[in-house]
Amino acid sequence: MIRKRLSMNNIALIPARGGSKRIPKKNIRNFLGKPIIAYTIEAAIESGCFDRVIVSTDCPEIKKVAIEYGAEVPFLRPDDIANDYATTVDVIKHAISWLEMDGSPVNYICCLYATAPFMRTCDIISGLQKLKDEPTASYAFTVTSFAFPVQRAIKLKEGRMAMFHPEHLKTRSQDLEEGYHDAGQFYWGQPEAFLQDIPLFSDSAIPIILPRHLVQDIDTEEDWYRAELLYQANAASLERYKDQ
Repeated sequence: MIRKRLSMNNIALIPARGGSKRIPKKNIRNFLGKPIIAYTIEAAIESGCFDRVIVSTDCPEIKKVAIEYGAEVPFLRPDDIANDYATTVDVIKHAISWLEMDGSPVNYICCLYATAPFMRTCDIISGLQKLKDEPTASYAFTVTSFAFPVQRAIKLKEGRMAMFHPEHLKTRSQDLEEGYHDAGQFYWGQPEAFLQDIPLFSDSAIPIILPRHLVQDIDTEEDWYRAELLYQANAASLERYKDQ
């Protein structure tokens, strides 16, 4: 079901470069029945938060798939922000500037990653509402907790092990502050914050906390395989819940 639109010139921006090396054609690779980017496009559209859902790509093949699933591709990304060194913020800045020059200034922009099949519409909506409710905040994005205390993390040193924080060797885990990390799904932001390079990982941002079973980075083949298993397990769990 498509939700009633909640936007006021809000833009969904999905970066999808064509030159992925670790997983070739990663952004349009089949993930359990459809291109992985389709999950992100569909979640953005269904949320009702956006006037436009735009894919920023340098690849005609990705452009074709994006349009097929309902996104716009009004421009092809320039070469200088389509290489291995371009950052996500570079891509966001380019889109904001392009839209402004096109006569469509942005109210809020949300960068959604193309390889995030666990993305939920309720979290997208929550992020926008939190940002609206906190006028002094610049961003709202998804995070999740570490499964193990970060203060007791171990590194390898000359074939042996050492603690990053040896002072916590004997600290009880329940006495350690819980740590969180970027969930890699989406980033709501004020356009001016991105243009002015206000740091994302700072007190300018509001967290949208996700359970760990809805988070999986996909950078390697092992990640991809784990994401498929996790997605199927979540789907099976939902089916069992419906039958009860």
